[in-house]
Amino acid sequence: MRNHLRVRTCVIFNPAARGNKARHFREHLGEMAGDCAFKATAAAGDARRLAAESVVEGFDLIVAAGGDGTVNEVLNGIGDAPDGFARARLGVLPLGTVNVFARELKIPSRLKPAWEILRRGHETRIDLPRVEFSANGQTERRYFVQLAGAGLDARAIELVSWQLKKKVGPLAYVVAGLKALAERQAKITVRADKKTIAGELALIGNGRFYGGSIAIFPAADLRNGRLDVCVLPRVNLPTLLRCAPNFLLRKKLPEKVVQRISAESFELTSEVPVAFELDGEWIGHLPATFLVEREKLRVTVP
Repeated sequence: MRNHLRVRTCVIFNPAARGNKARHFREHLGEMAGDCAFKATAAAGDARRLAAESVVEGFDLIVAAGGDGTVNEVLNGIGDAPDGFARARLGVLPLGTVNVFARELKIPSRLKPAWEILRRGHETRIDLPRVEFSANGQTERRYFVQLAGAGLDARAIELVSWQLKKKVGPLAYVVAGLKALAERQAKITVRADKKTIAGELALIGNGRFYGGSIAIFPAADLRNGRLDVCVLPRVNLPTLLRCAPNFLLRKKLPEKVVQRISAESFELTSEVPVAFELDGEWIGHLPATFLVEREKLRVTVP
């Protein structure tokens, strides 16, 4: 696995990550070390800080080795650096339990072919979405690459027990999802292009996939300058049972139970606090404004 990367490359990874892919990655660190720099995280938020530092230090390619949460932190770290998106591009080495963005880019899950893609360094540009919201009396800005959501999915992430996740892995999200489903679902309003729709769950896609291989946004395009919004008017057990056959067998939602909007920008509001997430990470509560900058993000792809 000896590589000869043509650009200055920094790989940001979690040394405590579990699973076979993470173990395989650690086993090959020695072979890969001659071609790039490695920076290990020690706590939540470290990947963002290390990515910003790497841009300032002159690295051309910043690689997020992990799942979608790691990718999101590294992306925002690049954005924290002055002119970060012009100075550095994002690479993905999928090591986490789920890396939806890697699937969207057709990056293989196996380490060696994924590393070869980074070594070849083929660059493309895709849209860069962001969200603006208020937290602690201040306006915050966060970027995301693949997906966002407000309502049930974000509330489930907010409720996840990290102690349980260490023991049972992804099943912890199922437990949290059942807890969130038992709560009263609030109404979420989406306003875009003089059009308004409302429901109890809003999913936002830059790419087609959500949660691995589920094509929630079949018409989404990473380069069309728009975000796709899918809204479920009701989120309860009968609705989920109606969606289950299509969801499990066809990897999509039945169109008769959803409403859709595609827009360059839109606002999500609610009368009570409703959680929202970006790339599978809980971020905060509505209201929030979503926007997208066309082909601003440079990424390494097959």
